Order: sequence, then C-alpha cells, then structure tokens
Amino acid sequence: MNRFVIAEPRKCIGCNTCMAACSEAHKKVGLVAQARLTVVRDDDGTAPVLCRHCEDAPCAKVCPVNAIVLKDNAIMLNESTCIGCKLCGLACPFGAITPAASEPEALPDCYENYIPEFLLSDLPSSAPSMSPFLAWNPGRKVIATKCDLCSFRSEGPACVHSCPTNALYFIDGSTMNSASKLKQEAFVSSLDPSNDINGLQGGE
Repeated sequence: MNRFVIAEPRKCIGCNTCMAACSEAHKKVGLVAQARLTVVRDDDGTAPVLCRHCEDAPCAKVCPVNAIVLKDNAIMLNESTCIGCKLCGLACPFGAITPAASEPEALPDCYENYIPEFLLSDLPSSAPSMSPFLAWNPGRKVIATKCDLCSFRSEGPACVHSCPTNALYFIDGSTMNSASKLKQEAFVSSLDPSNDINGLQGGE
C-alpha cells in the first residue's frame, strides 16, 4: 500500500497553516514555493485537498516524459524533468496537482535563447485569479507540483506537524492496519457492548 496524508474535515478550521508550512518547507530546499495542498471551502466547512498517491496513478500514466513514478511506496514527481504540459493535472481525479511558475536559479547551457524576465516586463501576464491551468507568466517555466510527502524532511510532512488541530494524518501500511482493526472493534461494540472482537472466531 502506498503512503499518503489524509485529512479529517471535521477538525479543519481553514487557517491555511498547512499550506504555509508546505510552501516554506519546499522553499528552504530550493524547490518551487508552491503549497502542495489546497484548503478548499464550501457551505459545509473547509478541508485540505492533496495527493492520494493512488495505487494505479492516472497522472503517471499520462506523463509523456515519465516525470511521475512510484518510489518508496509513494507517487513522486521529478520537478526537474517536468515539461509543464499539465496533462497530469487534468488526469488527477482529486485536483491535487497544480501547475506553478518556476524560475531556475542556474540556467542550463541549452537555454541559448533564454530571455531574462526583466526584458519581458512589457508583456501582459495572466490575472492572479485565473486558473493555473490557463495562466501564463512570460519568461517563467511552468511545472507541475504535488504532494511529495516532504521526502527531504526526516520529520515527515510539514503540513502534518504544523496543523494546530491535528486534522492531517500520515498514513502507511502499519497505521492503516491499526485503523482498520479499531473500526472493526468499534463496529462489534456498537452491536453489543459485551462483545470482544479478539474473542471472535471465524464462522461464529
């Protein structure tokens, strides 16, 4: 089973602390300062939306340069390989992949005709409110961004550690098995409080 971060909407207060922590954590290591999760709002409340690290990831299937692969039980995106075609974002059923403008710190030698951004200042940019799938930024390369579980942090995902209400949980195989057992025990107890799931045997 792949690892992933799951949100508990009933605990989310919409403070955006998780987004700020995610952005800052990636910025510190030289990656695009784009939050890899989004807090969405509706009439019922707020909840973070982030990559589910699907077992059969559709984003990986459509990537033409194999920038998205299964690695260490997670779906990882190599931002340096990404060509910004946005196909992965369109294929994601959860809307968890966001195109973001990237400004390289060291330009490759192959960029012989690269035009510095300051020379493009007279060209119009897209409105800030425009969907990132339609937006454009003259002189800047667009790449896909998604949850990478903060693989560069020994402490784990920054969003999980920063949430003031503990609305985010890091899930792996062991935690999923434990959660499944707790749900089974709660179900049996709800039928008859005197039942003990550990004492049940198959067929009884």
